[in-house]
Amino acid sequence: MDYQSIIDKYYPDDNALRYILMTHSTLVKERAVRICDARPQLAIDRRFVEEAAMLHDIGIFRCHAPGIHCFGTESYLLHGRIGAEILRGEGYPRHARVCERHTGAGLTVKDIIEQQLPLPHQDFLPETIEEKLICYADKFYSKTHPEREKTYEQAEQSLAKFGSEGVERFRKWKTLFE
Repeated sequence: MDYQSIIDKYYPDDNALRYILMTHSTLVKERAVRICDARPQLAIDRRFVEEAAMLHDIGIFRCHAPGIHCFGTESYLLHGRIGAEILRGEGYPRHARVCERHTGAGLTVKDIIEQQLPLPHQDFLPETIEEKLICYADKFYSKTHPEREKTYEQAEQSLAKFGSEGVERFRKWKTLFE
């Protein structure tokens, strides 16, 4: 798979949004790959992690988030679902799962209903080791400050808005990956 050709297809212009996407995705990929290399006993599919980390936010261009140069019409919360649709359409269902499962530390149907989120009433939780790793690595980087790495404490704090269950998952992942 050539992830760069997919990025180029949906982000053809050299502009601020592409810069944000590429910077953020590259940092997530680098952190995830470092963890892969440091934890060979986990038997993580390194190549897949590289590809999926670079594509996990492919759907942001269709969302409305002017602060990060996204001028689409959809709620930003839907960027994972949008990205999953794009990647399934491109023939990459495994990569699509990473897109739709990386919001927060994953979302449960309970989270979606209680918070009245504009998502289908189903669980969107990372299940495979690769899905968990990319979701974990993603929490250390925001797109509003794409070059700034969050501390573990800052990453955990940013998850609190999605509920305590996500924070607990994140803590378990820290034990697994760090």
